[in-house]
Amino acid sequence: MPKMKTNSGAKKRFRVTGSGKIKRAKAYHRHLLGRKAKGRKKELSKNAVVHPSDEHRIKRMLNLA
Repeated sequence: MPKMKTNSGAKKRFRVTGSGKIKRAKAYHRHLLGRKAKGRKKELSKNAVVHPSDEHRIKRMLNLA
């Protein structure tokens, strides 16, 4: 049987931490930034952890599960 292909979109968007959690970037930080408050932009620039209910699907896309 051939190898499973990793989802190309997922491998660009997610990183796995040492403890096995999945990091993601927050949305709404690409454009139209002039009208957003500085504190909001600072918060959006930080990474977030994927919700546990979505972890299984993303790990399947990354061939980790």
